[in-house]
Amino acid sequence: MQRNTSSRPGGPPPHQGRGDRPQWRRDDRETAPAIDVAPIRFGGEIDPHLYSDVAEGAAKTVGANQKQKNKPSQLRRFYDELVMLQEKVGADKDRFEQQKPFIQMLKAKVAYAKGRDKVDENFEKLLRKVVDEVTDPETLKQAKLFMEAFMAFYKVYGPKD
Repeated sequence: MQRNTSSRPGGPPPHQGRGDRPQWRRDDRETAPAIDVAPIRFGGEIDPHLYSDVAEGAAKTVGANQKQKNKPSQLRRFYDELVMLQEKVGADKDRFEQQKPFIQMLKAKVAYAKGRDKVDENFEKLLRKVVDEVTDPETLKQAKLFMEAFMAFYKVYGPKD
């Protein structure tokens, strides 16, 4: 980390830019810790800690970025859409195949939200991993349950609307 050599208290030194306006490097800003999505796995035998410790860890990490991103209402939109898709599919494999493109489209929607600074890279990475793990009606149900647990923990660790 750089030492503060500027005459301005409380901040890193400005970097030379246009005119006398200081330029701040991206790495000078505080960043949230990177999320570990490796433990998120659906299908087969579920890890007994998936809906508790793993979901809580994800909520803590995503909740660490409280600077105008990851608002609970924004994240809830993704959860609500996943719930709606899971309800449409139920346990029907044919309906799952029909809804598969819309499940995958959640990746595009989260990328768009990230591009608009509504969510951060940790939430985008989390949702992409959840969607990638969905392969059939059962894993879709597990994805919905995981996001339900995540949202419950996020209520504790995330910013308040």
